[in-house]
Amino acid sequence: MTVAEQMEIIKRGAVEILLEKELVEKLEKSSATGVPLRVKAGFDPTAPDLHLGHTVLLHKLRQFQQLGHEIYFLIGDFTGMIGDPTGKSETRKVLSREDVLKNAETYKEQVFKILDPEKTKVVFNSEWLAKLSASDMIGLASKYTVARMLEREDFNNRFSNQQPISIHEFMYPLIQGYDSVALKADVELGGTDQKFNLLVGRELQREWGQSPQTVITMPLLEGLDGVNKMSKSLGNYIGINEPADEIFGKIMSVSDELMLRYYELLSDMSMAALQQLKVDLKSGTVHPMEAKKRLGREMVARFHGQEAAAEAEESFVKRFRDNQTPDDMPEIQMAAGDGKILLARLLAEAGLVKSNSEGRRSIQGGGVKVDGEKINDENLEIPSAGQVILQVGKRRFAKVAFI
Repeated sequence: MTVAEQMEIIKRGAVEILLEKELVEKLEKSSATGVPLRVKAGFDPTAPDLHLGHTVLLHKLRQFQQLGHEIYFLIGDFTGMIGDPTGKSETRKVLSREDVLKNAETYKEQVFKILDPEKTKVVFNSEWLAKLSASDMIGLASKYTVARMLEREDFNNRFSNQQPISIHEFMYPLIQGYDSVALKADVELGGTDQKFNLLVGRELQREWGQSPQTVITMPLLEGLDGVNKMSKSLGNYIGINEPADEIFGKIMSVSDELMLRYYELLSDMSMAALQQLKVDLKSGTVHPMEAKKRLGREMVARFHGQEAAAEAEESFVKRFRDNQTPDDMPEIQMAAGDGKILLARLLAEAGLVKSNSEGRRSIQGGGVKVDGEKINDENLEIPSAGQVILQVGKRRFAKVAFI
């Protein structure tokens, strides 16, 4: 590919490229010498599961990979024990080394659903950070001032509001920046909320006599609500390890506007084809539901394979267009007990919700059906006799038989 063609792919969905002129020069040099760029993105393993929001960066890494560049998937097993303070209004809880390593192994399994394992270098920043002496750390800390750190919006807000900022939180951007020094990165990717940290990497590389990395910031993907950043804590996420039916169903539930954003940031569809899709949607040539099905198939196929994608679509059509319950819903046997059971508790025991309180919230929100009838009474007791079909939301079903 020409440099212009590479730039067209790289710029897709990106918010900023700092500096674009530098990146063009690096690509030209790479093309002339045959030496690939070293492209880095770091992930702190602070939770065991990745969701589509995380894959915005992974998808961009994959594009660089397909362009022939060298990908470094950096697992922040050292920085993960500090906890990235970005966007936080208070000091994060420190994770144990055991938790971090456990989550890191899970990350490795998940990222190769997107990246080519043969062309990906997985590195752990403890490889170099754990070797730094106290003197080295003090030297690193000397590279930045407190005033510069307080230029960061979240630090500045906490300082202005007299909320605590721990010294180790100031170290986080420096340590992340030192990762770029250790890897001699040409390019680093990160979310828009990481811009300050990524620019620190450029400054530290200059301090170490290296050519400063190009910084590419990617948007924070909105969750299913179309408003907030995709987050497991907000419940608006699509996990890449979720069942195929769940991923497909969630994609089908997004708004038409959000669907197009997911196409731009997550799909392999070319920009030309995406522009045509937008024209077809506007003219009515393509129905939004058909476009969502295509996106749903692509996402499920990426994480579960083509066969699972076809089955998920078939199941969705049968369940929702034809208003049928799924044939393969879990069947659970329960003891009849004293003749009645609280519905919220029954939902939890059937595995449809995680707790009685979540069951109550689901009922309050109008998302629970018993034998096809919507239930609004959070204190409803169900006779524990015969069998009953439970439904939570659009995709979770269970058949309970009392014995």
